[in-house]
Amino acid sequence: MATDWLGSIVSINCGDSLGVYQGRVSAVDQVSQTISLTRPFHNGVKCLVPEVTFRAGDITELKILEIPGPGENQHFGDLHQTELGPSGVGCQVGVNQNGTGKLVKKPASSSSAPQNIPKRTDVKSQDVAVSPQQQCSKSYVDRHMESLSQSKSFRRRHNSWSSSSRHPNQATPKKSGLKNGQMKNKDDECFGDDIEEIPDTDFDFEGNLALFDKAAVFEEIDTYERRSGTRSRGIPNERPTRYRHDENILESEPIVYRRITVPHNVSKEFCTDSGLVVPSISYELHKKLLSVAEKHGLTLERRLEMTGVCASQMALTLLGGPNRLNPKNVHQRPTVALLCGPHVKGAQGISCGRHLANHDVQVILFLPNFVKMLESITNELSLFSKTQGQQVSSLKDLPTSPVDLVINCLDCPENAFLRDQPWYKAAVAWANQNRAPVLSIDPPVHEVEQGIDAKWSLALGLPLPLGEHAGRVYLCDIGIPQQVFQEVGISYHSPFGCKFVIPLHSA
Repeated sequence: MATDWLGSIVSINCGDSLGVYQGRVSAVDQVSQTISLTRPFHNGVKCLVPEVTFRAGDITELKILEIPGPGENQHFGDLHQTELGPSGVGCQVGVNQNGTGKLVKKPASSSSAPQNIPKRTDVKSQDVAVSPQQQCSKSYVDRHMESLSQSKSFRRRHNSWSSSSRHPNQATPKKSGLKNGQMKNKDDECFGDDIEEIPDTDFDFEGNLALFDKAAVFEEIDTYERRSGTRSRGIPNERPTRYRHDENILESEPIVYRRITVPHNVSKEFCTDSGLVVPSISYELHKKLLSVAEKHGLTLERRLEMTGVCASQMALTLLGGPNRLNPKNVHQRPTVALLCGPHVKGAQGISCGRHLANHDVQVILFLPNFVKMLESITNELSLFSKTQGQQVSSLKDLPTSPVDLVINCLDCPENAFLRDQPWYKAAVAWANQNRAPVLSIDPPVHEVEQGIDAKWSLALGLPLPLGEHAGRVYLCDIGIPQQVFQEVGISYHSPFGCKFVIPLHSA
């Protein structure tokens, strides 16, 4: 009965050492317990030998992949017994619960009577245990051969599962949903190449690529374009003009960045981050501008309050902003030393100190004792005394360790004689010795550089022609209306945008 399976395509697993073989059964010897495969494949690679013979003792698993049909000139009978196992041991194909084939080993009885294998209608594979006699040496393996799974026989594996469970003499039933032979014709059309036609050599990619001469092809294309006039402008090798991301392709009128003009010659100009030119004005014109603004209702008290708010906002930013000033950093309160003189600029510093103290900054205000003070200073000191800030009149009460910021409001061009006072010189010496950064509020223009060199300076309205001793200049909006600028002869357009304090750069 073993001859009934001649011509079947099987897969024989010989373990990890020998590997897996596939091929068509050409002979089965029940006496010597051997099975032979023709046109064998070893681990998916075609062997050079035409036939391989296996012994039953070395086979781990055997799967029947395809059973030949009745029209292939083969005669098959009912398979009742498989006698390919070793003496005293038989192997039988069983069926598990899900209907798939399962290899079942059981000891053979002493009787030589054949054992029937039940017919199955839903078995997808059959496994019969046999064993190889010899293996195909690796030296015979073609290392560049296509896998056997690409051949016609193994591509038709999915269509032959149902036929493997039928009797060989039974007629082949029609597949549901498909016409008779339609699927087979499609398989033959797609996978009809014989496995013998698979090439045994590698594809020569390098040699095939050498057949394509890119230089000659491109030269031919350029010649054709020159003759046909495809390139209408320029020579063939001319590259189109490329523009940067900040260049305009279309020509347009230049943007006007000078929107503030003053009635006199400008000694120094500044520009904002957006490129708007901000000219400087003289101290006399600045004083006239404030006087006209006060006449129209922008009183000194309003100016002091606006200056204090803007200056304190800038100082809070310099101290670290929200990273430094938050409820979780109460133990790291910044310390600011405020040096003020007995004039309006000193009153501006006191207003700034009050706002800083309201924002939980430790403020130490230095103001020398005078018999008579300006009304603006008296009012600002009255408000400052209601905060947690500390007011001192002696330089000995100032901290000896460096503070976070020093705000300078000592200088005033109208009170130049104060520079000769002992307290002024001592305050300048303390500020230069403390090594803390200095912020000057509304600093005057000095012909001779002296006093405290600032790191930042805050100008009001329009800047004065400050020198290098003023450090980096910032401009503060104190709320002067546009018509007030026009009244003093200044053509003005606000450079502040959405801010009240903006940085200025030397033009």
